[in-house]
Amino acid sequence: MKLLLVDDDPDVREYVGEKLASFGIDTALAKSSVEAREFLDGNAGRAFDLILLDVGMPDESGWDFLSRLRQDGDETPVIFLSAHQSVEERVKGLQLGADDYVGKPFDATELEARIQAVLRRRRSFPTLQGGGLWIDLARRSVELHGERVEVSPREFELLVALVEAAGEVLSRSELLRKVWAMEFDPGTNILEVQIARLRRKLESAGPRIIETVVGRGYRFNA
Repeated sequence: MKLLLVDDDPDVREYVGEKLASFGIDTALAKSSVEAREFLDGNAGRAFDLILLDVGMPDESGWDFLSRLRQDGDETPVIFLSAHQSVEERVKGLQLGADDYVGKPFDATELEARIQAVLRRRRSFPTLQGGGLWIDLARRSVELHGERVEVSPREFELLVALVEAAGEVLSRSELLRKVWAMEFDPGTNILEVQIARLRRKLESAGPRIIETVVGRGYRFNA
């Protein structure tokens, strides 16, 4: 496993690098987004399975770095590391396309477990399908009846959660936990907004794919 850690704090780089090495994880250390791009552009001669990304960096924020990464078509899994742990910031990171958000300070054992969980999600099922819908988890692409459907990173995660449930109803709290890594309800309509956007993109080709089960939640209709 090859990881890239991007953090301007030398103490964090040293701590994480040593701890992950003890778990048998090879980690390249970048102190800035510029240095990180040199690794990602191939100047370091390697590809990465996952990126650990600090939010607050002096040259470019983690938000902007990830946004540019996804715009360039790079779908390398990303876990944010940040001392800022408000619900709004965690939601922002996940909506930009991050796979997880870990608050500082953190336990190295938990971080390693989060890394393994993200990689399992990305690799365990290369393709999901049902009702004319094809989801390529490796490429993070969606097709409906042979036509490409452009979805945001968060819409993709939401669709995957519903399809993986295989027709079972997922409650609001379950979806918030699976898709946004939230253990409590923030009291916003973020889930309803994403469901509405996803429905508009999927239902132009046929009947309703995502059903609302009143009083219980949502389910995928294959």
